[in-house]
Amino acid sequence: MRGLGDLESAIMDRLWSYRRPASVRDVLEDLRREREIAYTTVMTVMDKLHTKGLLRREPVGRAYIYRTVATKEAYTAELMRATLASGGNQAATLVHFLERLSPEEAAALEAALKVYPPGSRA
Repeated sequence: MRGLGDLESAIMDRLWSYRRPASVRDVLEDLRREREIAYTTVMTVMDKLHTKGLLRREPVGRAYIYRTVATKEAYTAELMRATLASGGNQAATLVHFLERLSPEEAAALEAALKVYPPGSRA
């Protein structure tokens, strides 16, 4: 699993923040507050995100309404899991990861392990 490009990330961040379905026009108007961008560019990228399985879409009139398939946290977790799986020695990779955690990140990890302890299955 690969990460997102800059425009893909900008679009997904907006859709995650909306917490509701949105049209290409909705996203376009939001993006135009920060940059010049064409409707067709946003439409093409949102179509690619749909093809990648990150967005679901429904026809509404002559356009589509898009919604995210997963939360930002779930997407990030899957990206982390896929990266770990491709890293060779998983134990060594995890040790290097843990060595680099900030105190806040370490506290978040501890809190997460209390909610979902190692060895448990959902």
